[in-house]
Formats: sequence, structure tokens, C-alpha cells
Amino acid sequence: MPLTKKEVFERYFLELRCKLLDAAAILDRIRRAPGDDEQLRNDPRIGQLRRALEVLASERTNYAEEIQLIFSRPYDPDWQQKFDLSATNP
Repeated sequence: MPLTKKEVFERYFLELRCKLLDAAAILDRIRRAPGDDEQLRNDPRIGQLRRALEVLASERTNYAEEIQLIFSRPYDPDWQQKFDLSATNP
């Protein structure tokens, strides 16, 4: 019998809490580190992190899929050629 929403929440709450605290601590370390804030403002990965946090703050049902897409490259049908990975290479 599948677990209820409440049971899943109870099972994973502490793990989720730990991961959120870990992310917050990393962001705190970045914020307190010496250096120019402007360098980070121009880094596209900061935008990806912000979009991912917006997804988590929303009322959606496919968090993992949406966040994976934020951090993924768009599909390119010629990817094998661009990375020199033709289907005939072992």
C-alpha cells in the first residue's frame, strides 16, 4: 500500500530540512566571502539558482523536472557530432 502524503512528509522532513540548511549555509559562505558582488551578478548560474528557488517556493507538482530543466542544456539533435561521440565509435 502506498504511503500517504503525511507519511511521506514525516519520513523525509528531516532529510529535506538538512538539505535546505546545507544550501543556506553554502549561500551564506558565498555572501561572506571576499570579492566583488558584481562578478556573481553576471554569472548565469546565479540566475539558475534563483529560478530553482522560485520553483520550490511555488505550488507546483513537478519540482524535480522543472529544476532539472533549469540546469540542463536544450536538446540538440547534433549533440553526438558536437562532442565527437558518433554512434559508430565504441
